[in-house]
Amino acid sequence: MLAVAAAVLAPRVAQAQANFDRPGADYLRAPVASNDPADCALMCERDRRCRSWTFAYPQAPEDGAVCWLKGSVPQRTPNNCCVSGVRGAGVLEPRTGAIEASIDRFGGDYRNFELKHNEGDEACKAACEQDNKCRAWTYARPGYVGRNARCFLKSQVKPPQRKPGFFSGVVR
Repeated sequence: MLAVAAAVLAPRVAQAQANFDRPGADYLRAPVASNDPADCALMCERDRRCRSWTFAYPQAPEDGAVCWLKGSVPQRTPNNCCVSGVRGAGVLEPRTGAIEASIDRFGGDYRNFELKHNEGDEACKAACEQDNKCRAWTYARPGYVGRNARCFLKSQVKPPQRKPGFFSGVVR
């Protein structure tokens, strides 16, 4: 019984929230050259005034990502534009089964195509599963390779490389 009570009362590690915005309370807008939400979280950690932050994904490669530092912790709202967190929250990539978040499997491409506005990494994965030549795939979020999302189908399984804004998977 003591173990259960200790687990309930133990402090929980704060985590950033993918696909959430925290609108308002901004005091600083800064570009994020790496396009990596972890760098926005680090900016907040290094600024004493910062209580929360929002990382906005780039809309196009030439735009770049933006980090908004905030003097309070506004209510979060669902929005695929962003990753948000509070001071002390690290960025943990979402894990959804066989989909590898922030991973590019560079090379081995035999086909790539632009995805429709509402299609995401699941559409890219499905395209690979339906093509017998495809062994792996990589999805690039809108703004990382072009204005729209892009899917890369691969005839070879290449080693995973960390790359924010990309999702990959191995099918066969």
